[in-house]
Amino acid sequence: MPPIQRRDLLKGAAAFAPSIVAGRAFAAPQAGSRLLVVFLRGAYDATSIIVPTGSDFYYQSRPTIALARPNPADPKAALPLDGDWSLHPALKESILPLWRQRQIAFVPFAGTDDLSRSHFETQDTIELGQPVGGSRNYGSGFLARLAQMLGRDDRPIAFTDQLPLCFRGDPVPVPNLGLANVGKPIDRRQTAIIESMYGKRGQLAQSVAEGFHVRETVFDTLDQEMKAAGRGAVSSKGFELSARRIGALMRDRFNLAFVDVGGWDTHVSQGNASGYLADRIGELGRGLAGFVDALGARAWGSTTVVVVSEFGRTFRENGDKGTDHGHGSIYWVMGGDVAGGRMAGAQVALSAATLNQARDLPVLTDYRALIGGLVARQYGLSADRMATVFPQARPADLKLV
Repeated sequence: MPPIQRRDLLKGAAAFAPSIVAGRAFAAPQAGSRLLVVFLRGAYDATSIIVPTGSDFYYQSRPTIALARPNPADPKAALPLDGDWSLHPALKESILPLWRQRQIAFVPFAGTDDLSRSHFETQDTIELGQPVGGSRNYGSGFLARLAQMLGRDDRPIAFTDQLPLCFRGDPVPVPNLGLANVGKPIDRRQTAIIESMYGKRGQLAQSVAEGFHVRETVFDTLDQEMKAAGRGAVSSKGFELSARRIGALMRDRFNLAFVDVGGWDTHVSQGNASGYLADRIGELGRGLAGFVDALGARAWGSTTVVVVSEFGRTFRENGDKGTDHGHGSIYWVMGGDVAGGRMAGAQVALSAATLNQARDLPVLTDYRALIGGLVARQYGLSADRMATVFPQARPADLKLV
């Protein structure tokens, strides 16, 4: 292997575009499908983002944090998706256009059968993709098993500081590239020295400067409580700033990827049309839109993005104008070839009687069935092979791809 030049290391760190990562060289993937899993660590409040505005029970349950019903004259009102569901106004410029182009679908009442309400246990449940209740093999994540199924056509990467659980177990090392800075940022003296090496002009100099800006922003926006629930995941602002680079890498080099985004554990003062949660979801939406733009139309046509979270939050607001750990959530499925513009999967009318344990959304679509069905159709994998990726889970074909 030729020696790695200092220029290449700096360029990779600043622009998130390495040609050699973790000792493994990557060529551009062959034409074919791409899959990105986006994990919102901390359990995002799904019903503040994809809002059941057709439900009176929703407004009874959230007297201070509910979003207003759709109203063209009110810029803070939710944006109608269909007769029952609406979208948070912070996603008007980023995600709503994808809905109108039928390139995104939402899957309500989705999640796991893990009822622990523990961030860490349920995050592990999702990443492992193994049946709940049995012994866990922490050396075998579901994306690692999928990578083995795909064989030579697979080009995996994790946009995480440490190799995530979902990619553990692949006998061929999977590269990981951290977007979050969990230590001290490079100080200004070091930054000035490195920037001076590339002058004040040119694309590379700009990439180096942007790389430092991402590091500093992520460091400043990660607080300790959110960092604990997020396990060091990048902040939503860090994701927004990095998503275009992720898109460029997946367009040119990688076709199976994972990124986690932290900051979603909103127990206190989460807000509604504005406030903490609105700011985070706006950043996420802009990041995803930037990812799509960087991919380009051709690659977007063969890409599927799945946005998941470990569990949902309580349907009723708590006494601190926030929400607590719940159960069912709402997942997102995006892609240029996705049959979107609709709410997919089983649904139930929201009422006190239909809530799980009288407090949160029930799970009607299992996450393993959902992702398994997408993967089976996208990659043409048989039922026997999918049983290796998700043991004891039957893929659900929601006709999304």
